[in-house]
Order: sequence, then C-alpha cells, then structure tokens
Amino acid sequence: MNELQIQSEIKITEKASREIRRIMDENKIPADFGLRVGVKGGGCSGLTYTLGFDGEIKDGDTVIENDGVKLFVDGKSLFYLSGTELDFSDGLNGKGFVFNNPNASKTCGCGESFGV
Repeated sequence: MNELQIQSEIKITEKASREIRRIMDENKIPADFGLRVGVKGGGCSGLTYTLGFDGEIKDGDTVIENDGVKLFVDGKSLFYLSGTELDFSDGLNGKGFVFNNPNASKTCGCGESFGV
C-alpha cells in the first residue's frame, strides 16, 4: 500500500461532519472507518457522486481528515472533487449531503450528477 496521505483537497462543513458522526454512532460503524467519497459515470449530467462507509484504505487513496471525520478518495475521483465542499442540508428542498463542486460546469436539477 502507498504511504498514507493526509490532505485537505475536499472540505467538510461542521454540519456534514456532525451528520456523518451521527450516522456512524447510530449504525455502530467502527471509529476507524471512513466515508468513501467518489464519482462514477452516470446520471443526467455525465458523472454522479458516490458515498459509503469503508474500513479499508486502498492503494492510491487520499485520506482527508477534518473535524474528526475521515474521507477516503481514490485518485480518479479526487481529480473531479478537488476543491469541493461536502455539506449537509436539512432544509425545505430535502435532507441529504450536498457537494459544492467548483469543477462542475453543469449540474442536474437533483444535484446528484454533474459534468465537467
């Protein structure tokens, strides 16, 4: 495995960190797990965001620690997510994680996919 990298290309808001920790506690997810953040092809704008808890750091991953939360991001996804802020919204338009991505040249109405 490559040497562990701690960087901050993706920012996590305090509200998102709080929600990630709440989900981990509620679901008894071990503290050494991280939130795997990525992108994959699909969605109405070409790329879609992925989120899921993972206990394994893979070769080529970047680990980002912020406010007690670890994000695991593969190299390809980091290219598209660099500079992104992960937030959590519980407003009138629904409840969920929000990606504020400066690299997205277009997004769909639901906010779950983007194009570059």
